[in-house]
Amino acid sequence: MNKIRKPAVAGFFYPSSPDSLSNQIEEFLVRVDNKLNPSQITGIVSPHAGYTYSGLTAAHGFSLLKGKNIETVIIICPSHREYFPGISIYNGDAYQTPLGLVEINKTMAEKIIEGSRSIFFGEQGHHQEHAIEVQLPFIQEVLPYFKLVPVVMGDQGKDFVDDLAERLSKVIDERTVIVASSDLSHYFSSDVADKMDSLVAKRISQFDYEGLWYDLEQHNCEACGGGPIVALMKAASIAGRKNSAVLNRSDSGDASGDKSEVVGYISAIVY
Repeated sequence: MNKIRKPAVAGFFYPSSPDSLSNQIEEFLVRVDNKLNPSQITGIVSPHAGYTYSGLTAAHGFSLLKGKNIETVIIICPSHREYFPGISIYNGDAYQTPLGLVEINKTMAEKIIEGSRSIFFGEQGHHQEHAIEVQLPFIQEVLPYFKLVPVVMGDQGKDFVDDLAERLSKVIDERTVIVASSDLSHYFSSDVADKMDSLVAKRISQFDYEGLWYDLEQHNCEACGGGPIVALMKAASIAGRKNSAVLNRSDSGDASGDKSEVVGYISAIVY
């Protein structure tokens, strides 16, 4: 492999030591007790903060991938560090984490890009972005082998979300999982955050992506990866997969003890 996206936030968002990283993830996974375990999962909504804060919530979704015959994981995230018009799929050969290399599924990436008005191969958004990278070690821990399609949304406008949803709906199958990477409200008190984040949870649990989009547009709630969540849900709807459930919700104050300014997290599935 000639072009590899190296870890950008190892040692910051999660441990840089392979053993420490694997042990921390396993500690999260053993604490999960999901009541729901569908045989086929179309997508996961997962937080992307440091593992100390959001790792347990993230584990709820990823634990359901254990034992599943998943060949490709498509991870969609917002671009936190740079704006660009469109949606970028990494044009290299692999992403790397302390747990090893994850090969890019170029064939599927080409299918997603084909006929798109806004999706392209590129490096935009991938250089220092953490929101894809922090998902990967969890997936590496629960799946023995998988390929990756890493997608960064430089613009989460409705036209881009709709285009991505349409293209994703063409590649949804029983061996592919889509991960929408998103945190929720930022830096409100825990009480205010709970009211805002509960609205996101309600929209997801009701499979109401149009209502979620409206609430995000009206600033009734927050999700930095709102576009990825809506794109996942709309793609699933087009493909006829309209079941969803919220698995876990938390905020950063649960770990830090500071409830005055928190970041909200959610783990949910579409199946």
